[in-house]
Amino acid sequence: MGKELLLAIGLVLVVEGLGPMLVPNKWRNMVKEMSQLQDTTLRRIGGCLVVAGIVIAYMMWPSK
Repeated sequence: MGKELLLAIGLVLVVEGLGPMLVPNKWRNMVKEMSQLQDTTLRRIGGCLVVAGIVIAYMMWPSK
């Protein structure tokens, strides 16, 4: 279980790092625009991402 968790964290870091590495100006503009959103909008976006992540993890979880 520990190895899988570290692998997942590593993959998240790779995906998160692609934006600033490949298109830093667009990434900076996106972050600037997101910083101007209301808290409720950011919470909804974050909640949707969490739910999507849970669904994907559930679908990919190895069955016994």
